[in-house]
Amino acid sequence: MSKKLPPWSIEESATTYGIRDWGNGYFDVSAKGEVVVNLKDGTKTKPVSLPDIVRGMRERGMQLPVLIRFGDLLRWRIEELNESFNNAIREANYKGVYRGVYPIKVNQQQEVIEEVTRYGRKYHYGLEAGSKPELIAALAYMQDPEAYIVCNGYKDEEFIDLALRAQKMGLQVILVLEMPSELDLILERSKLLGITPQLGVRIRLSTESAGHWSESGGDQSVFGLNISQVMRTVDVLREKGMLDCLQMLHYHQGSQIPSIRAIRNAAVEAARVYVGLVQEGAKMGILDLGGGLAISYDGLKSNETSSADYGMKEYCADVIEAISEVTDEAGIPHPNIISESGRAIVAYYSVLVINVLDINRYEASGIKKLPAKSPPLLKNVFELCERVRKNGQKLTSEFLQEIYNDAVYYRDKIRSEFGSGKVSLRQRAQGEELYWEILAWIAQHVKSGNFTDEQMARLDAVLTDFYYGNFSVFQSLPDFWAIDQLFPVMPIHRLKEKPTRTVVLSDITCDCDGKIDRFIHDREIKSSLPLHDIKVEDEYMLGIFLVGAYQETLGDLHNLLGDTNVVSVRMENGKLKYTRELEGDTVSEVLSYVEYDPKEMVRRFRVLAEDAVVKKRITAKERFSIMEAYENGLRGYTYFES
Repeated sequence: MSKKLPPWSIEESATTYGIRDWGNGYFDVSAKGEVVVNLKDGTKTKPVSLPDIVRGMRERGMQLPVLIRFGDLLRWRIEELNESFNNAIREANYKGVYRGVYPIKVNQQQEVIEEVTRYGRKYHYGLEAGSKPELIAALAYMQDPEAYIVCNGYKDEEFIDLALRAQKMGLQVILVLEMPSELDLILERSKLLGITPQLGVRIRLSTESAGHWSESGGDQSVFGLNISQVMRTVDVLREKGMLDCLQMLHYHQGSQIPSIRAIRNAAVEAARVYVGLVQEGAKMGILDLGGGLAISYDGLKSNETSSADYGMKEYCADVIEAISEVTDEAGIPHPNIISESGRAIVAYYSVLVINVLDINRYEASGIKKLPAKSPPLLKNVFELCERVRKNGQKLTSEFLQEIYNDAVYYRDKIRSEFGSGKVSLRQRAQGEELYWEILAWIAQHVKSGNFTDEQMARLDAVLTDFYYGNFSVFQSLPDFWAIDQLFPVMPIHRLKEKPTRTVVLSDITCDCDGKIDRFIHDREIKSSLPLHDIKVEDEYMLGIFLVGAYQETLGDLHNLLGDTNVVSVRMENGKLKYTRELEGDTVSEVLSYVEYDPKEMVRRFRVLAEDAVVKKRITAKERFSIMEAYENGLRGYTYFES
């Protein structure tokens, strides 16, 4: 009879995985023990089961892994940001208005831009373009004459001409000076086209920022003008009688600023510069706060890189208060406010759902007896193993340390004698199995003792399983690999059961970096994640959350694993609707990205197969089957197909 596990509740699962902390009210655990997403249907919110969404997707012919997009959450975030600013403006009796822009680079997918412009229309919510392709995309979807299109980044003649002509057509396009040299080119093109430009200037603040991207701001920022360069720009514009073209001050602290104090300090400095520009005679009227509004990936509400010690309402209230205090003191009218909050808008929008394909874990050796001619060292480690198997004495840290030291000593000696030919391969394998059984026993009993960090790492490794997920870290979670960005991970079902295994999650690339070994659970960041015991034939699904910002575009083709399947869902009239289904990359498509011609590949392989027929290695009928398999492979999904 199997051992009955202690009772476990959905509340314990919610606490273990922190879903009610990082989920921000959008994700929760249902009474059935499944992860649900709260979707809005008008003014009503309805929980929808993620496993149910996956089942519906499969019935429609799609497989895991899949990226699920929730348009309702995107609308919810746009509304929350705009309403938070509007409430802060009203409560502070602020005289300017808020006009946010969504930075296209954060998630450039067409569906995102279409939905941002549709949901943001009632707030005149605009777009930020940091390149010519992004501007071209913005002009196709942003047709609200009261919304802003903010043009950042390097600008060539085509970029500038397109922006100026869009302005002439009635759009609110602002060209931001990122480099001192841009001014001459913009003035030259505006004179040639006969269009007076609307200009902004990006300043490098001296205020120290916080978080991984803090160097995006400050004196060492790649983009932006220092104070002296800003003043020279003012002088040039005044000399040419065009100072009224300067209408906006822009600054950017960086992405994911975890500290509200850093945000407030930057707003104060920027407001001082804004006041100075007005006093210099610039028209102004707009202050662009840039990005930086953070979300709490870990749910801990701290000032660490993956967190935020503030919420959206506090952010809006603090920057409005900081700007109004400075401008009121100087007797300057309150500027209209722009923010470029991308991550805070789209991070919750997407969830990656993967299935576990296989597991690798330590299993007890089960060696009950050694051959009579076993070497003394092997007999010693066997006797040590028998000692712990039959142990009846009180366990002390000293006893556990003694067993550990002996096990490591015998293992190292066996390896040494294997190297000199005194121990056979099978004997070494037996010694290693016994060693790991001893360490597993110690790991189950140790609490702290006198073990060093290195020793504790060895013990933890014994109890850690590897679960192999059907995904690529490099394609779907590039920021985890590149900058150690934390993403919440948890099972999306079986949450009424206690998780009993300690797990590191590996992907299916042939790369040692293709794993997730930093997790948030039990309100701490740890190197492993508690998951349920599974059999390979079981369906076990994990959700990786808050992946809507940057991950889709930054993903690469490591091991030629391409884009995953994508499904978009929303609530309409109380029912779940699958609004868009995009099939992931086929093998043929991925190979074409790296300059292969699939038709030529088929031809070359057919030559190889025919040569094998001629040499009687295979039959003509076998050639037909082999070619069919090869061509089916080209048409197939790059991920594991069931």
